[in-house]
Amino acid sequence: MEIHDDGQIFFEGVSAEELASAYGTPLYVYEENRIRQNFRRALAAFRKYYPDTRFFYAIKANNNLAVANILRQEGAGIDAASVNEILLAREIGLGGDDVMFSGNFLSDEDIRQGVESGVIFNLDDLSLLPRVLKYGVPERLSFRVNPGYGQCDIGAFVCNAGPDAKFGLHPDQVLPAYKAAKEAGVKRFGAHMMPGSSIRDPEYFGYVTGLLMDLVGRAGQELGIDFDFIDLGGGLGIPYRHEDAPLDIEAAAERVAQVFQQKIAQYGLKPPRLMMEPARYFVGDAGYIIGRVHAVKESYKRIVGTDIGMNVLARPALYGAYHHIYVNRREQEPRIPLNLCGQLCENTDLWVRDRALPQGTQVGDLVVVENAGAYGYAMSYQYNGRLRPAEALVNGTRHVLVRRAETIADVVGLMNVPDELKK
Repeated sequence: MEIHDDGQIFFEGVSAEELASAYGTPLYVYEENRIRQNFRRALAAFRKYYPDTRFFYAIKANNNLAVANILRQEGAGIDAASVNEILLAREIGLGGDDVMFSGNFLSDEDIRQGVESGVIFNLDDLSLLPRVLKYGVPERLSFRVNPGYGQCDIGAFVCNAGPDAKFGLHPDQVLPAYKAAKEAGVKRFGAHMMPGSSIRDPEYFGYVTGLLMDLVGRAGQELGIDFDFIDLGGGLGIPYRHEDAPLDIEAAAERVAQVFQQKIAQYGLKPPRLMMEPARYFVGDAGYIIGRVHAVKESYKRIVGTDIGMNVLARPALYGAYHHIYVNRREQEPRIPLNLCGQLCENTDLWVRDRALPQGTQVGDLVVVENAGAYGYAMSYQYNGRLRPAEALVNGTRHVLVRRAETIADVVGLMNVPDELKK
């Protein structure tokens, strides 16, 4: 995104005004070239220090198939959190070893479909193993390990490792899990963890890699098994606030590789493939929301009402996440504390409070929300009759609609009213 001398906001070579005119607001916008640059930067850093590295894209963060295809073209596999995400991967031509299935608290039907899909099955808990075995012995199996510690730069609610997380094997269960899988006839193994969310400290990635490698290394050494792959999860962070420093991806990759190779040697393991499954790092800062101001209310405070509500972007209302706000053609104006809300009948929809924004902001202005490419549209929902917005993809001066906005016909079409209720 760039702000030109006249104050206009551009996404690559396309203005916010042109996109709003073409597709309406609210509108999610993704910069294709930024996605590709992010992926290439990260992969080059990790392969520099550990050549046998493969990235999988955690499609839960942004399930638009145009976005997923960009990353497939760059060489990414898909990390699927549900059976339906396995099917999304299939829509872009990926399956088998190109898809990692890391569901949690699965139903028997989830397990059956996961096994029959032929993708890499990553079990969140030892209790799932007997249920998986009802459908046959997989040739290869992975376990998700909770390394006992997690970190998150965007709040405890999304820290998915450590004692308060619901995910993964307890450290004491790692050896019994692999022992049980080996005794059941599994021949090939993987290991997986999630280190946390949106972490920007390179040293942390080395530290948490060591925790995982000690747990699975001891299991491999004691049981005489090697690992086809060890997946370090995601967690590569982006700066949401302008004063935050970005992750030094080169330093993170170097530290991870050092620890990874040291632990491989320590436990006498055959060198496995190093895998990771970022999403936010690839798409987070490549996505934006364009909205329009529809009312300015003078009450106890000045409240700017836009068509971007918590139904469009849930993160601020859900766990206090910060997103930077721009106002088209007004960024050079003096700033005053303003409040920004959506159009929902909920006070949590007042999701920007006392933020320094351009004082001349008025009805008709376009506002732009930054860092909305990950966990933006994917977490949107219908409420108060408000519908999910459209999504557009920009490449240079070209733009294309990659998901149309919902209509009321989409909502009504899913419902059935019995004839007796129509009388």
